[in-house]
Amino acid sequence: MTAFDPFAGDAPRWFAIPAHRPFLDDLAAGVLDWLGDHPPEVLSDATLLLPNRRAARAFGAALATQASDRPVLLPQVRPLGDLEEDEPPFSPGELGLDLAPAIAPLTRRFEMARMIVEEFAPGMPPMRALELADSLGAFLDSCHIEEVVEPERVAALAPEDMAEHWQASASFLGLAVHAWPKRLEAMGLVDASWRRTKLLRMLAGRWDSHPPQGPVIAAGSTGTVKAAAAVLAAVAKAPMGCVVLPGLDADLDAAAWAAIDEPHPQSALKRLLDDHGVARGAVRPWFRRPVEARVEARGLARQRLIHEALRPADATADWRTEISRLRAEAAAAGQAPDPIAAGLVGLSVVSARTEEDAAGAIALMMRETLDVPGRTCALVTPDLALGRRVAARLERWGVTADTSSGATLDRMPVGVLVDLCARWMAGPMVPQTVLAVLKHELTTLAEATDEAVRTLEKVAFRGAAAEAWTRVVRRLDEAALPRRDGKVASEALLARLGAARVLADRLERLSGTATEAFGPEASLDVAARSLTGLVEAMAGIDVWSGPDGEAAASLLSQLIEAGASLGAVSADDFAEMVRSLLRQQTVRTGGATHPSLRILGAIEARLVRADRMILAGLEEGVWPGPAPTDPFLSRPMRTALGLPSPERRVGQTAQDFVQAACAPEAILVHTERRGGQPAVRSRWLWRLEMLTRGAGVDIERRSPALEVARVLDAPADPRPAYARRPAPTPPVDRRPRELPVTGVERWVRDPYAVYAQRILGLRVMDRPGASAEAMARGDAVHAALQRVVETWPAEIPDNCAVEIERFLHEAMTDRGFDAAAMARERPLARNSARWLADFERQRRARGATLLIEVEGRMTVPSVGGAFVVTARADRIELDANGAAVIDFKTGSTPTARQVRQGFAPQLTLTAAILADGGFAPHSPPTGAGELLYVRVVGRKVPGEVVDVSRPTKADPAGAAEMAEAALEGLKRRIAAFDNPDTPYVSWAAPQFMGNFGGNYDHLARLWEWHVASADEEADA
Repeated sequence: MTAFDPFAGDAPRWFAIPAHRPFLDDLAAGVLDWLGDHPPEVLSDATLLLPNRRAARAFGAALATQASDRPVLLPQVRPLGDLEEDEPPFSPGELGLDLAPAIAPLTRRFEMARMIVEEFAPGMPPMRALELADSLGAFLDSCHIEEVVEPERVAALAPEDMAEHWQASASFLGLAVHAWPKRLEAMGLVDASWRRTKLLRMLAGRWDSHPPQGPVIAAGSTGTVKAAAAVLAAVAKAPMGCVVLPGLDADLDAAAWAAIDEPHPQSALKRLLDDHGVARGAVRPWFRRPVEARVEARGLARQRLIHEALRPADATADWRTEISRLRAEAAAAGQAPDPIAAGLVGLSVVSARTEEDAAGAIALMMRETLDVPGRTCALVTPDLALGRRVAARLERWGVTADTSSGATLDRMPVGVLVDLCARWMAGPMVPQTVLAVLKHELTTLAEATDEAVRTLEKVAFRGAAAEAWTRVVRRLDEAALPRRDGKVASEALLARLGAARVLADRLERLSGTATEAFGPEASLDVAARSLTGLVEAMAGIDVWSGPDGEAAASLLSQLIEAGASLGAVSADDFAEMVRSLLRQQTVRTGGATHPSLRILGAIEARLVRADRMILAGLEEGVWPGPAPTDPFLSRPMRTALGLPSPERRVGQTAQDFVQAACAPEAILVHTERRGGQPAVRSRWLWRLEMLTRGAGVDIERRSPALEVARVLDAPADPRPAYARRPAPTPPVDRRPRELPVTGVERWVRDPYAVYAQRILGLRVMDRPGASAEAMARGDAVHAALQRVVETWPAEIPDNCAVEIERFLHEAMTDRGFDAAAMARERPLARNSARWLADFERQRRARGATLLIEVEGRMTVPSVGGAFVVTARADRIELDANGAAVIDFKTGSTPTARQVRQGFAPQLTLTAAILADGGFAPHSPPTGAGELLYVRVVGRKVPGEVVDVSRPTKADPAGAAEMAEAALEGLKRRIAAFDNPDTPYVSWAAPQFMGNFGGNYDHLARLWEWHVASADEEADA
């Protein structure tokens, strides 16, 4: 005889394991106690039905733990939600073998979308058809699971007085429930939900008529699926069968039990018992492993507390009376003086400010568990993003938790490559996309050597995006030409440019092949074939190996197979569709994980128990999630059809919460803000806090975890060590002995920039695909003006404005202005062209000789050695009265005061070079008569001429005198920097910092010494 026999007594046999007990451990202990001294093989004849595969695996571990050193054989453990006809409890050849196989989920989605486009909505965009297919599939699954009789009745559920939307939905569903089964029949397949329901019904019917003679235990299921509930009833009535329910509240008073509604955690169990005529009092307790009395008392108190907090809303008016009753009963039984306080032992709440704070605290608490050998911890949350944050945080300790959710395909290597290739097809000349494809870890393109990719990026892809591959090739060819100073390219550079040219040619052919089908649209199957070919060209055929490769291959094959009937898509829409599909595909890869840490979804965590349970995401809209919205049926229509209310799912998630919250150590985590917006704490947590507050007891707040997590992320020194203003003093022999006049202007304002550029040799690199901004616009205007002079060296025709406008357009396009930028620039160019035409006529009337983009240089003697200053003048006009030195600007111009004070010496030093004969042979030594800035903007005031050399009462010096003064100032600066103690300070003239931005400010850590430290000093 054994101490516990679950099959003793009359059928039906219903048992329950309380929520505070570890379900699988108690289940395994009861099975072993029933086995007693029988040989191990007896257990192998038993069948155990559990809700899902994770529970089935966890039971095996629990059985091994409870058996300890005792040899046992596993029973036949099967997931009730995923039974197959070729596995026990089905006998081969007897049951279910005549059922057609189930259609794969992805195949079903695309076939259903194809049906919608072909039979109901021709011309519907493919992505919209897929979304409609998801909703239709969910409706059909609900009908299958709820075993709706004659679902075609839906067509008559919307009376004429209802909104037109509901009438259209009902009409569509009425047609779809006829069309879809016919399509499945033609394919020789059935819906997986229908097949699963059918198998369960067949099993229930067989066991009702021919009960199994061997031991059968159905445990952990709440019977939310009607067919599964029928199997439970059949098992309960079998000669050696029993059902074990999870977390049945046997202590809830009868009035409250009768008031249970759909959102209540006991609603599924109540519905199961009521449907099969089982009184709650007839459910017997399952075998309980012996534990310490205090542990059992604490567990009972926790269970009572959680159940009381979540009692039906209609039964919560007497909470204070109920609290008094519980305390009186505890006192009469000699138990804990305060059962509410006892139930809070081991229960705590963490209130984090943000999701990142919550993730840090959770990861710390999970890592803390590992300090005690053998202890386990499980994070339970329906928030996948939070789970990923915690997993990433655990990586800081080299710990990889067992994660049940897997990863979406768009986050895995093959999915990323597929997404990038689809985006490349949509934007063949987007530099960021092309470079991302080339640098992807799976790319194996032979021509894409590291050297070739780096050269292509540096020469052709950095800066404004090229509008065509011909422009890319031209940039590479131009880089091979001799430089302006006559220096020719090295053999090594030519070799790198040649490799980059070969790579560019290969990329042009690949992108051309991939995009030739779009004109501007392509059939979805053709687009998918092009994408597949592009991916294989970049990464080889082996790209489809591995879990993520197989998932991506299945996705693309479905697009190819079903795409023809889904209509045509543009390249942009196709890229967006691929990204959406990748995001919806989940891949589970397995791999080595820590055996003591798990990150589980609410469904996966059912029946799972760890030493420390962390329940996170306890905000409304997360856990519990919002009641699902049915896009087709209103609530009255669902009720008339026999479908459950949307709130039923809330009750199921509430049961999951109760099971986990009744663990000996449970930590409830919620955030005050989610996605930057205020969050509302979960209704369950709110009710628990209201109950304990009414009882005068506080829940423990685990703030230390938050504080420690913040300390871990904080710098070692809480006071920032702001950098000092840099003032390097390089050796004199390393200091530059030649500068252009623009460099001298920078030297005056920001000596550190000259140090970084001329001494350290640092050059600014444009971002790939950087938009054509102010500098590019200025270059375009200069190039157009040069063409004006070259085209009309003498007189300007009357209708030249149109040609000047064309020159501006071509120059801007050549410098990478895209269509959006050109739309903004065209009206500005038109205004600028008209103004420039008038400006040229007025200047040409003077009869001056024009020098355009000429170069000059002058040597300035100094104690430290000769110093050369150079200039490239936009325009010099020579006439009998002297010279006019002109510089064209598209932005702001220096003021006359800045020029006279020496802060803007570009024009004055250019004039000094001209007076010294530095522009020979273009010009003899000539004194300047005018120093002009010509500002061309094309706005309300299209342009203006600013004469900075016009004498004033305060300073009557003219252009020639200003040039002499600027030269003397340069000599003094050269002499000062020939002193090794003179530093190259950052921003010697900080008043120009805002409008004369520096390319090296980040290197000088400008915002630390100029802004942050100044603010700190002010606060002090």
